[in-house]
Amino acid sequence: MEYFLAILMYLLIFLPPLLVMVDFLKFLITGKRLFNKNTEKALEIIETIVLLLMPVTFLALGDENENNCCGETAIFSPDHKLTIYVFIVICLIAYAISRSKKGILSPITEVLINSILLLGILFNIAIAIQIDIDIELSITGNLPIILLFTLQLINNQKQFIEYSENNSSNAGNSFEKLAWKVLNLKPIFKIPLLLVLCLPIMVLISSLLLLFGQKPDSIIRAFTDTYKQGFSQLDYLCANVDCGEHFLCSVAANGHKKIVKPIRYGERNGGKIICNRQLLIANAFEELIEQKFTKIHKVIRRNYNKVGNVIHRHYGVFNNKYFADLIFLLMKPVEFFFWLTLYTFDKRPEDRIARQYLAPSDRKSLHEKLKVEEPSKSPLHSI
Repeated sequence: MEYFLAILMYLLIFLPPLLVMVDFLKFLITGKRLFNKNTEKALEIIETIVLLLMPVTFLALGDENENNCCGETAIFSPDHKLTIYVFIVICLIAYAISRSKKGILSPITEVLINSILLLGILFNIAIAIQIDIDIELSITGNLPIILLFTLQLINNQKQFIEYSENNSSNAGNSFEKLAWKVLNLKPIFKIPLLLVLCLPIMVLISSLLLLFGQKPDSIIRAFTDTYKQGFSQLDYLCANVDCGEHFLCSVAANGHKKIVKPIRYGERNGGKIICNRQLLIANAFEELIEQKFTKIHKVIRRNYNKVGNVIHRHYGVFNNKYFADLIFLLMKPVEFFFWLTLYTFDKRPEDRIARQYLAPSDRKSLHEKLKVEEPSKSPLHSI
C-alpha cells in the first residue's frame, strides 16, 4: 500500500509536467499538439495542476515570511512579495482568457494579453534564477509553465494570422490601428515590441499597488531584498551571523565603525566575521577559562548559549547598527573585566588575543612562530 501511494504521488508530481514537455517537443517536431479537441479536458486538468496547484503549493510551503540567515529564508522579500503574487495572478488571468476565448478579441486586448504572456515567461525565468532551481524543480516547476505560455503565444499568433488573412482592419482609432499592425508583424519583430510594451504594463501595476503599501521598485526589491537567493543583495547582512550562536560581542561588532572600531575579518566555523578588540578579548577570555577551569566553563557556556538562542530568534532587532552600538557600550565594563583576567592569569595575553578567530592554518603558523603551546582542543565557541 505504501509503495502504491508513493508511485501515485510521483505520478501526480511528475506526470503533468512531463506531458507538457512531450506536448511541446511534438509541436516543435511535427507542428501538431499532443492534445486535440478530444483530449481538451485532459489538457485543462494538466494546466490546472501545472499552473495553479503546484505553484500555490510551492509558495505556501517554501516561501518563508522572513529573511533568515540561518535556515529556510524568504524567496521573495517579505515587504514586497505582494507585488510578486499580484503579477503571478495577472499572468494566470491573461493565460486563462487567452485559452478560453472563442475568437479574436479587440486588437488592443490581444496585444495586452500577448504582452502579459511574454511577461509571464520572463517572470518565470527570473523566479527560476532566484530559487537557484535544480533539474528536479525545472521539470516540475517553472519550465512547464514557460512552455505552456510559449505554446499559447504561438497559438495566438496563428489564430490572428488566420483571421487577418480573411478580414481587413476596421479599427476606428489610431491605437487600434497600431495594435493591428503590431499583431500582423512576424515574430522576429513582434516579440521585441511586446517586450517594450511589458514596461508600461509593469509600471501601471506597480502604481496601483502603491495603494496597498508597495513601493515603485517593489518588483525589483522583491528579488534583491533577500538572503542567499539568486538575485539577493543583502547577503552581507549575514557576514557576521554565526547560525545558532549569536552572542552579545558578536552582535556588538556589527555596529558603526567609528564606535565599535573593527580591526580585521576573522573566521568562525568556516564563515567570515567582523572582529573588533572587544570580541577578540571576550573570546580569548573564554579560551583561558576553558583551559584553566573546564567544569566552570561548561556551566557558563551552557547558560550563555541560552542568550545566543534569544538573540538568534530576534536577530532582526539585534542586527540594527544603533542597537549594536548600545550593546558594545554596555559590554565595556565586562570587556575590562575580561582584559584584567587575561593580564592577571596569562603570561602572554596579547598573543592569545591576537590569535582569536584566525584561520586554522594561520593560527598554527602563529603558534609555531611564537612557540606557544596549542590548546588540546581548538575552541569553536563564540562570545
